[in-house]
Amino acid sequence: MTKTAIAECRLYGFVDTAYLAGRDPAELTRQLIAGGVDVIQVRAKRETHPERVALALAVVRAAQSSPVPIIINDDIDVAFEAGADGVHLGQEDWAAIPRENRREKLAGLRIVGISTHSLEQAQMAERDGANYIGVGPVFATSTKPKVKPVGVELIRQVTARVAVPFFAIGGITLVNLDDVLAAGATQVAVVSAILCAPDAAKAAAEFKKRLL
Repeated sequence: MTKTAIAECRLYGFVDTAYLAGRDPAELTRQLIAGGVDVIQVRAKRETHPERVALALAVVRAAQSSPVPIIINDDIDVAFEAGADGVHLGQEDWAAIPRENRREKLAGLRIVGISTHSLEQAQMAERDGANYIGVGPVFATSTKPKVKPVGVELIRQVTARVAVPFFAIGGITLVNLDDVLAAGATQVAVVSAILCAPDAAKAAAEFKKRLL
């Protein structure tokens, strides 16, 4: 199955162990895909390496007959071991890879995403060859409780001055989505507003409808 190009993805979803609440990750993956999520990130901050690999494999296998690419958060080794399409790295994780080693270390991964929290970081990530960037947190969010929100103004700046595809992320809900889109974003990443909803597939579909 040919995977959707990241530039064509509109809704970025997550299988995050902090929000699983006992759900089967493979079934949640299928629900997200049914709801119209275009790309899925596997995020497991507190799990052991074997647990991350098992989780990633479950998600990759559940999505293998769909065009939805699977991205692994922070762990390049897990991305390779699970056969994922790519990896998403935070600023510290990206900086920890010596520039001269990046091409070799990431060879074989189709997609590399980088989190950014300022225009300068966004422009640097673009120069460094990121396939896409995350811009945020736009609003206050429980997933990044200690990080100050950047607001929609940063979305306007990135829209005007960065060409690489970017996903607005952080506290985005159906209530504030219009503000995000009005600032120039065409791609959004949503965690809790989908994963904490009573029906993940329905919640994803509601977001997707607004992004088409």
